[in-house]
Amino acid sequence: MFHREGQTIILITFFLVVATVLLSEFYVLNDWVRWGLQLAAIVVLVLILQFFRNPKRGANNLFDEILAPVDGKVVVIEEVMETEYFNEKRMQVSIFMSPLNVHVTRYPISGTIKYSKYHPGKYLVAWHPKSSTDNERTTVVINTPKFGEILYRQIAGALARRIVNYAEEGESVHQGEDAGFIKFGSRVDLLLPLDCGIVVQLNQKVIGAKTCIATFVDKNEKGDLT
Repeated sequence: MFHREGQTIILITFFLVVATVLLSEFYVLNDWVRWGLQLAAIVVLVLILQFFRNPKRGANNLFDEILAPVDGKVVVIEEVMETEYFNEKRMQVSIFMSPLNVHVTRYPISGTIKYSKYHPGKYLVAWHPKSSTDNERTTVVINTPKFGEILYRQIAGALARRIVNYAEEGESVHQGEDAGFIKFGSRVDLLLPLDCGIVVQLNQKVIGAKTCIATFVDKNEKGDLT
């Protein structure tokens, strides 16, 4: 299954590949050159298809777990000062997506959209420390029953030139549902409460709507244990 954001690109690529194969078959006399052109065209089509793939994943709508919003690798786990919405310290978990990863963004938890905003910006490489604040990005805040408000941020990279965000303020969303798409290499930041339990590690590979990023820590139970 392919994501709807790739339908136009896939169709255009398909027709260009067919045209390249047919034209080279009739007009390119050198066998090696003809086969090379045809093979290159088919490889491009395969790459486009794999980039826009959208595997079906059903989350369990767990209110006490925050799942990975995207496929990729954890590149940052640190306490930061979040200045756009919370104006307080938050735990940041950042996931980098290479062009080979699935680029669908999925809601990390169920709740109500409280904030959704697009920011134009630069196109620094996605792992650059300032990409979270300087690059083109969208910021979404979900109000959840247990964690309170959590924030995730889609960030364009050096190659990503279009961020698609489906979140609308006031909308109720469900964990694992399609929340958007980032084209060609990018990053997603999660800004979570300081007292949640982070269960991933740096450089860990995660799967969107499958890998648990953080769990809810009951303050009362935590107090009883101490």
